[in-house]
Parts: sequence; C-alpha cells; structure tokens
Amino acid sequence: MSAHYDALETRSPQAREAALMAALPVQIAHAQAHSPAFAHILAGVDATQIQSRAALAQLPVTRKYELLAQQQAQRASTPFGGFNTQAFGPQMPRVFASPGTIYEPEGARPDYWRMARAIYAAGFRAGELVHNCFSYHFVPAGSMMETGAHAIGCTVFPGGTGQTEQQVQAMAELRPAGYIGTPSFLKLIVEKAQSLGVALPSVRKALVSGEAFPPSLRDWLRTRGIEGYQCYATADLGLIAYETEAREGLVLDEGVIVEIVRPGTGDPVPEGEVGELVITSLNPDYPLIRFGTGDLSAILPGTCPTGRTNQRIKGWMGRADQTTKVRGMFVHPGQVSEVAKRFPQVGKARLVVSGEMASDTMTLLVESAETSEGLAQLISEAVRDVTKLRADIQLVAPGSLPNDGKVIEDARSYS
Repeated sequence: MSAHYDALETRSPQAREAALMAALPVQIAHAQAHSPAFAHILAGVDATQIQSRAALAQLPVTRKYELLAQQQAQRASTPFGGFNTQAFGPQMPRVFASPGTIYEPEGARPDYWRMARAIYAAGFRAGELVHNCFSYHFVPAGSMMETGAHAIGCTVFPGGTGQTEQQVQAMAELRPAGYIGTPSFLKLIVEKAQSLGVALPSVRKALVSGEAFPPSLRDWLRTRGIEGYQCYATADLGLIAYETEAREGLVLDEGVIVEIVRPGTGDPVPEGEVGELVITSLNPDYPLIRFGTGDLSAILPGTCPTGRTNQRIKGWMGRADQTTKVRGMFVHPGQVSEVAKRFPQVGKARLVVSGEMASDTMTLLVESAETSEGLAQLISEAVRDVTKLRADIQLVAPGSLPNDGKVIEDARSYS
C-alpha cells in the first residue's frame, strides 16, 4: 500500500511549479468571467500575463473582512457577495455559515475540500471506520472531513460535538480505526473513557485541526496509544497544509498556490521570514485569488523526509492583524510598510507602542545600514505624514529585528 495519496505528492518541484503556473492564468480568467466580485477586483488584468509568482504578487490581496463586507452589501441578491461561480442547485448541494456571518458554498465534486490528502497522511485507509467529531451544524468542518474520508474509501460515523459519554459508547461498540476532530475534544473523550472504565483499543490514530495541537498533547495521546497528526484548513479554502509522520512542519496541499507576505501588504517576504499566508485556490466553484488568511507562518527550508516534494510551512504562528489604536487613531501594519517603502535603504520595520493608555509613545525600529540623523528625521516626517502621529525613530542593524511576523508590537501597560 502506497505511503502517498497520489503521484502529485512526489513529482519534481519543477513539474509542480510548471503545472501550478499553467493553471493560474486559466483560473484568473475563469474568476473574471464567472465571479462578479473578481470581475471587479481584477478589472483590467490580462489573465494570460499572470504566469509567474512575481506576476501574481502584483494582484490585490482580498482579505476576509473585505469578503464579509461584500457579502453583507449584497445579501438581498446573493449570499456569497459575487465570489462564487455556481448557483443553488445540483452543483451546490450544501451551503454553510461561519461566524461573521460568512456563507460558504460546497460544490458537487468528490472531496470538494481536498481533505483526503491530509486524512491519508494521518494513516487512514480504505475500509476503515472514522469517528468524525467535527461539527455538522452550520459550519463546514464536519462535511469537509466526511467527504475527504469518503474519497479514501472510509465509512464515517458523524459523532459531531458534545455528548462525551455517548461518544465513548459509540467508539467502544463501533470500534473505529481513528478519530477526526479538535485535539482538546479527543482528550476529553479519552479522559471520559478512563473515568468510565471503558477501553477504546481500536482508536489508534487521529487527524486534528481547528485549534493548537501542542507537543505536550501529542505526547499525552501517544502514551495512550493514539498517534495524532494535524492539518491546516479553512472554510473558505479547504485544505492548505498537513502533517506527515516526519513531523517536520506541514506539507502544502497540491491544489493551492501559497504566498507568504508582509502583514498588511501583498508583498512576498524572503523565504524563511514569518508573514501572512495568502492563498490562491484552484477551486473553480469558489475561485479565491490571493486570499489573505490573516494567519502567520513561514516556509520551512528543505523537503519532507517522507518523499513528498512540496514546500512546507512551520504551521500556525499567530494572527497577522496587528492593527492598534494610538491616541485615538488607528495604526495599521500597511501604514508601517508604506513608510518603509519610501526609503530604499530601509529593510524591515517594526512599530513599538509603549507607555500607558492615554500617554502612548510610538517608536519605529528600522533596519538600515545607513545610520545618519538625516535619515531618521526623514523617516519621522514620513510617519507623521502617513499616520498623523509622531514617532521616535531608532535605526538598527540589518537582521536584528525578530523574525516573528510582527509589524506592530503593542507593549503598553493596561493594568
């Protein structure tokens, strides 16, 4: 039995990149023609010219708050804000709602969310029973995992959330091969089983998502005979990346183009630097082009020891939205980047807000090999022009700022 879900996982990086870049202009043209939202966002873009990552990086980033605003503005005529290409009917068997409220379509294609790859990497195989404890209510998580498990050839018990004692009973009687759901709920089920004196010998693997999966919990499960693997997916995009038995970061899915950009901008960061994950989906039903997830990560160098050749990310490293309020004015990461862009001798910049509420102090730390007072004064004037606020400027050595994706650090005391 193959260790890999399909041959796409082991193709050469060059072949993968060529296939993705060939699909990219086709997807952009499709979005322009069939998604009213992207017809507007990408107006004037010649899709045939978007055949490289450099060209893709010139397109605007669409962030979740913009998608939500568009949906809310068009509620009377369409629930999806014009981002979808399919209407209600046989090509859209389900529609879901995420907090906001943001509505997401589910298309009719098998494994619509592409979750089978992650489920397979976690060790599930055809002919096994999966105990699925993601919610089937409103949100798509339950369906995302169920359709992926079906694509592998598994049978699914739709456990959903809550009712811990009944979950234990079902696991004991049905003897599933493994669990899919949040890691914290799996821990609750195992603890409940122990308190009831019920053995769950069949549950030997798990695919978890939806929250952090720290090494301490992974090890706790392992001591109880369960090998847990995690994946990173969203309701908008489906699977983005998944863990393998190598346990070295998360391997990117084959159906997305992933960029990591400086928070608040659309500018790609150097490989290895922490930034916001921006995803272009090749899903024709919901063709999100340069969709900003708001999540931070970084590319992990090298390739996976399992033979999978796609890039890897370090996993979820926090949120990118670092907007803060200073003396009654909102300051956004994009404004910090705008200041830095005005000076070619400037690398990374980080705005530190300190002091106490009502007596805030802004200090802009700027990486630059040039240390003249004249440069600091010019940067100070640029900050005032962009943010309408004053800031102290500190010029620091290139490479000295932390590689944590932060553009704005709120260090104020709120006590």
